[in-house]
Amino acid sequence: MDLLEREAVLQDLVGHLQAAVSGPGRFALVRGEAGIGKTTVVHRLAQLADPRVRVLVGACDPLATPRPLGALMDLAPRLDPTVRTALTGVLAGTCRSDEVFDRLLADLSASPSLLVVEDLHWADEATMDLLRYLARRLTNVPSLVVATYRDDEIGRTHHVTALLGTLARYPWVHRHDLVPLSRPAVARLAGGHTVDAERLFRLSAGNPFIVTEILAAPGEDIPATVREAVAGRLAVLSDAARTVVDVLAVLGRRVTPPLLAGVLPDSEEALEEAVACGIVRTVGDATEFRHELTRLAVLEAIPAASRLRVHQQALATMRSGPVAPDDLALLADHSEAAGDPNAVVEYAPAAAARAAARGAHREAADQYARALRYADRLPPGERTSLLESHAEASFLASRLDEGVGSLRAAIASRRTAGDRLREGENLRRLSDWLWPAGHSVESGRTAQDAVRMLEGQEPGRELARAYLNLCQLACYEHEAVAVTAAHAEKAIALGERLGDADVVARARFHTAAARMLAEGHGWSDCEQAVSAAMTRDPAADAASLALVMCWFAVLRRDADRTTAAVSRAEAHCLDHDLLFHLLCTRAWGSWGLLNRGLWTPAADAAQKVLSHPDSPPVGRALALTVLGLVRARRGTAQAWPLLEQAANLVDPNCLTATGPGWEARVEAAWLAGDDERVRAEARRGLDALTDREHPWLSGALACWIRRSGEEPPRVPASEPHALELAGDWAAAAERWDTLGSPYDAALARLSGDAPALRRALAAFESLGARPAVARTRAVMRSRGVRPVRRGPRAATRANPYGLTNRELDVLKLLNEDLSDAEIAARLYITPKTAGHHVGAVLNKLGVHTRHEAARKLHQSDRR
Repeated sequence: MDLLEREAVLQDLVGHLQAAVSGPGRFALVRGEAGIGKTTVVHRLAQLADPRVRVLVGACDPLATPRPLGALMDLAPRLDPTVRTALTGVLAGTCRSDEVFDRLLADLSASPSLLVVEDLHWADEATMDLLRYLARRLTNVPSLVVATYRDDEIGRTHHVTALLGTLARYPWVHRHDLVPLSRPAVARLAGGHTVDAERLFRLSAGNPFIVTEILAAPGEDIPATVREAVAGRLAVLSDAARTVVDVLAVLGRRVTPPLLAGVLPDSEEALEEAVACGIVRTVGDATEFRHELTRLAVLEAIPAASRLRVHQQALATMRSGPVAPDDLALLADHSEAAGDPNAVVEYAPAAAARAAARGAHREAADQYARALRYADRLPPGERTSLLESHAEASFLASRLDEGVGSLRAAIASRRTAGDRLREGENLRRLSDWLWPAGHSVESGRTAQDAVRMLEGQEPGRELARAYLNLCQLACYEHEAVAVTAAHAEKAIALGERLGDADVVARARFHTAAARMLAEGHGWSDCEQAVSAAMTRDPAADAASLALVMCWFAVLRRDADRTTAAVSRAEAHCLDHDLLFHLLCTRAWGSWGLLNRGLWTPAADAAQKVLSHPDSPPVGRALALTVLGLVRARRGTAQAWPLLEQAANLVDPNCLTATGPGWEARVEAAWLAGDDERVRAEARRGLDALTDREHPWLSGALACWIRRSGEEPPRVPASEPHALELAGDWAAAAERWDTLGSPYDAALARLSGDAPALRRALAAFESLGARPAVARTRAVMRSRGVRPVRRGPRAATRANPYGLTNRELDVLKLLNEDLSDAEIAARLYITPKTAGHHVGAVLNKLGVHTRHEAARKLHQSDRR
């Protein structure tokens, strides 16, 4: 396993060890909270030590009465006999500790050594004295001494604090902090797991132990190992301190002194004991648990009656004075837990509105949902407004099913009340979100219903947005540019009359985007519109335009523009907590990687989209198609089930509109050698494109028909497809190369001469596209073209996956769970070069993770 975000500390420790064994010696302190990875780091250091270095690892135990020199007892079998004799004498009372110190120093001086003392916070006084003794004399010893300790469990009077004061005077003593993992590191660990990486980070606060335990027990709210670890730390507290911890767990994530005092007066000393234990900490003047999951584990063990009493006291305390806006969410929490529904409907909607204003859409959705649970006591109009607000927050948080459900209920309520204007507006909103939910046909019908209803009312902003919605849908479904433009003209005319610049700009954008995809020009106009929207429009509206640019750049196979568009959209979505848009952006980003020939990163990116529990249907369909196509291109099993699963997530109309989903089915059939299915799937796709302008899909389907040996019908085709269909394979391939799509360039060269076929073969081989290699060889045989073998050496050809000797070395080191930096150190290469080798190995093996690569190694060994 990679030591995520620990490479710098590990590299420093390796440097200390290398310097120490050649003299003078060094002392390293590795500190961090429980579960932060101290043991993992020092054990990896031991693995990386030169074979000539003696490794001595001992640990202190959490005993009521610590063993004298307990850590030294653990490693006694590896010490000089004179040290073992002295240790025995200490236990028998016939030898003084300082004799052990002298003999251990002599032993360490005799040969280069790495001495590790773990969990120093549990050590006895004799061990502390030993480390003081060694630290002072290390300058004449060819050894590195490493001590680890929990810095969250040592207070002002702890014996480790006294030791640190002594060590502070020695320049050869070095200190290394292990900090919690960042959000990206937690997200990387969560890859391949069906878990919300953001929630995982919030629960764990980046603690590696908690992260791995949650991932190892996906069906448990609180893993048993975490529950047991928390219980063990609480067991040493006094009753008063345990009561404080329980109250803090009920009160929430961050508790101010007035709130704690209002619920539990005179708790200062007990709070200080709880902080010293390390389970809670002070941040400014507030107190909080170090990890949210720890709080939940404590909360779980508190009797329900006790929790209810604390919530009631907290609610009364917080309501007794002025309510700050930042306290609204906490008041809503305590209101519901205290069983006070009137307080819930007072505070939850206000908390939701504040969260929405800050762009915290998931929090807003949760608070609106809480209010709706008690909304039966509200007037119908207020309840309907809550439904509408909950729908909007749910959509932005990528909870489409919840949003659609609330919006349908709001539509029914407005209809009952006879409010045609708001009913029509809600129909427009419903149409807008049914499309990404995969229901494009219902989306279109609902959009027309909204326009008909709103045209019967006084023309206003609602009708302008309904016209805009028709314009957007026409663009997304690649209707004729004239159709998109006609809807846009209505939206623009009304928008200009009403002074709605947002409607006008977005209508013009979608017309330009439709024209850009169909006719091949207008990209710069669209870019300017997105840039302007990001500075002027609501964040979600700007994200929608940015997402369209990602989508259309992928359809055009334009590598540079796809990379830029995805990067911009992702940054915008992260800045504004737009989860739906973010997940769709990343789905299109995985397609962009696939087009560039980066299949392993593409599959990894797609898997991350699928692993998120709130991924929308369109995003999931795209990601499944990427995974299915990677498998098909590599010739691995189970490609079609993924493609079928993708097709079942959305209606056929939506599958055609997204483009790559349909083409992938045709390509998979071609790679499997099923030309009849190629033609059938391609013609079905062309039939679905009747009356639409989608030259990048219709042209691609026509090319697949041609590759299957049949003359395709005349259809609109993009430039590279049109060149290939016209027989100019060289210009088509050159155009694909310019766009940065090596696989498509190789496909175009299949129609070429002998050098072109050899070039296509080389490209497919470098990509690991075994089925395409087989089809290329078949074409070459049929034309009497002999392949030229100039690449792999005999050693490469000797293994079944075509790995070079260096790649075989890397594979063996992957089996040892080494990171790129550690592989680089073993092979005397740079970490960047090691990363390239790792990518090549994964690509050739047709796997996505290092562990899968290691399994391949074992399988080949058995053969």
